[in-house]
Amino acid sequence: MAFNSHFLPVPFKEYFFVIKLFTIVALLATLNTHAQTTIVSGSVKDSMSNHLLPGVNVLLNNETGTSTNQKGYFILELEPGTHQLVFSIIGYESVTKKIKVEQNENKILDVQLVHSSLKIDEVVVTASRYEQRLSDVSVSMGILKPAFIGNINTKDIDQTLNYMPGVEVMDGQASIRGGSGYSFGAGSRVLVLVDDLPMLTAADGDVKWNFLPVENIAQVEVLKGASSALYGSSALNGIINIRTKYPETEPQTTVTLYSGFYQKPKRKEMAWWWQTNPLFSGISFSHSQKIKNVDIVAGANGLIDPGYRESNYDERIRANLKLRHTPSSVKGLSYGLNTNFQLQQLSDFLIWRDADSGAFLQNPAVITPVDGFRLNVDPWITYFDKKLNKHAVKMRYYSVKNKFDENPDKNNASELYYGEYQFHSVFNDNLNLTTGFSGLAGKTRAELYGDHFNSTLALFTQLDYKFFRKLSANLGLRWERYALDDKDKESGFVTRAGLNYQAAKATFIRASFGQGYRFPSIAEKYTATSLGSLNIFPNPNLKSETGWSSEMGIRQGLTTKNWTSFIDAAFFWTEYNNMIEFIFGVYKPDSVVIPSLDHVGFKSLNVGKARITGFETGITGNGNIGKLPVNLFVGYTYMNPVDLTSDTLSNNILKYRYRHSLKGDASVDIQKFSFGISVVYRSFMERIDAAFEEKILGQEIFPGLKKYRQENNHGNWVFDFRLACNVTSSTRLSIIVKNLFNKEYMGRPGDIQPPGNITFQAVVKF
Repeated sequence: MAFNSHFLPVPFKEYFFVIKLFTIVALLATLNTHAQTTIVSGSVKDSMSNHLLPGVNVLLNNETGTSTNQKGYFILELEPGTHQLVFSIIGYESVTKKIKVEQNENKILDVQLVHSSLKIDEVVVTASRYEQRLSDVSVSMGILKPAFIGNINTKDIDQTLNYMPGVEVMDGQASIRGGSGYSFGAGSRVLVLVDDLPMLTAADGDVKWNFLPVENIAQVEVLKGASSALYGSSALNGIINIRTKYPETEPQTTVTLYSGFYQKPKRKEMAWWWQTNPLFSGISFSHSQKIKNVDIVAGANGLIDPGYRESNYDERIRANLKLRHTPSSVKGLSYGLNTNFQLQQLSDFLIWRDADSGAFLQNPAVITPVDGFRLNVDPWITYFDKKLNKHAVKMRYYSVKNKFDENPDKNNASELYYGEYQFHSVFNDNLNLTTGFSGLAGKTRAELYGDHFNSTLALFTQLDYKFFRKLSANLGLRWERYALDDKDKESGFVTRAGLNYQAAKATFIRASFGQGYRFPSIAEKYTATSLGSLNIFPNPNLKSETGWSSEMGIRQGLTTKNWTSFIDAAFFWTEYNNMIEFIFGVYKPDSVVIPSLDHVGFKSLNVGKARITGFETGITGNGNIGKLPVNLFVGYTYMNPVDLTSDTLSNNILKYRYRHSLKGDASVDIQKFSFGISVVYRSFMERIDAAFEEKILGQEIFPGLKKYRQENNHGNWVFDFRLACNVTSSTRLSIIVKNLFNKEYMGRPGDIQPPGNITFQAVVKF
């Protein structure tokens, strides 16, 4: 491995060696030339949307061939004469063309493919930073489409991610296959991107889920495994990439209105304080349009939700704009600007009063209303040169401000500046080169953890090569340097590698290995505060986490006359070093002999090593059952998350994990109506911080939690149901029932999840 427990200091001379190495690789990419004079080239497009299609197989004379690149273009060198070309990709009808070429002739073909009745293989970009078919990827990936996101009335995208097999978002912290547990206010081991750029805050290193533009999502891609070689810190456990949409050929406006209410929980003593059932409502707007060479996407979102618990409300308004200009005067050039802005007022729920009548009530000392401000501005430019090499520059400014009127000592603000240059080229239609560099600067001002400045500089490259049109291999390398306040400095290398072999027409076998790392956030190192009797202590000596993940998997396509599906199965193995955990304990200064409650609380510590093994399997399918269109996905995940530093073998499972989980969704269309049902099962959370269940110096942190867990020591099945009616071609009315059977179940300790709630939704498109 490139480093052990933390990044190793790199001498100044080695910086220049790394820079020269990446410069040489980039210069080699410009040498892409063709020796033959008889050339056939062109593009392949979707016949309906006119979008260029990457990854289309181009078979020459049933013997050899190529495939379209990430922009949907292809080039073939031919001998003079008559030839047959077959264009094919899963989900489209194949097209055969016979052509005749003369000596020294350059022929251009524009091919259009028509959708087959069934389509299930998707195009993704997150795995290698260029467009490729999901079946060709060497790591496990999941996809969420905008139809599902809208059909379940998603308020925040983390709610929808909890329906994806292998993914959990617990109180705002994302985990993929058990890579993370729960640490209040700590950083994320999963890197969240919006349009391929990091969306973690400069101070906390966390995700502001309610800021992400759910109204303009084109696709959410989840990469399951360490991905630091391409994306850097916080990609230790995987990637969640939220890709926003561009306009179709025709203008489209979508307005969504919804309102609903929370049901009373089955235990009447929990809702005694309700005067009426809490009502929530919201509106979202999205408009997309092409005006000559300009693409415009605008969106807005508003929400009022009083919550089902005392002083746990959320009110916000958001607006966003996405612009792209493709000037006709400069072929291959496009540039644009994306921006998103939000104002909010909210109050989180942290600690219940007790497990009975106080389960939905808070200790007044921990109620912290906050006014929030969020803004990101992302300018970018992309250029394809004459050899179809891609040059991309992307930037992001991200500002976060939190104002606590009742607790001004908790006010904080941070600004993040990010920039990236990326180069991509295709050699001889078999070798993809992706290389570039990035830089980040963060500035933080906060009473909780002081004023700080952090920065990173990174160089990265990845090679993807296809052997014999069947075997794909990739190899990635990254060097990154991190500095905090110009004193804490770390640097080092990480690698990744993967294989994907097409064993049969619809059988894909894959294997991957990737290293990862995560710098501790400023909040983890320096936060010093208290929430009622709950204290949080700083740890300036916190070290970076490192680790690796590996996987072997198979993806099998199945097609019948009326049904197409993919079955996927994978075995995974992940290990962490210097793993950071939020540990409850007594942290008194050496000068204090007898500790008090002032010395009891949480502190981020490097706890040592951890290992997570397991397997995941699932099926995704669509088609007709009889005459009824059906869409289906279901997945099961088993994992064995082991704390290798535990002093006992009987209770060495990592905290805040579920060994077993099953998630699925099915929908069916019957004329104007659509029915859908979702299910999420999680096994019992076997281990949490012992201090949550025991008295510390005579005081309980979560009163009644130990007894509650003893009485509810089993897994939970939670079902959702939805019914929609297409009243007209442009109007859709829906009833969405979350937690259909009003099941009482807990997330992290002391956090009982929402009771059954019913939403009435109206969607109008014009």
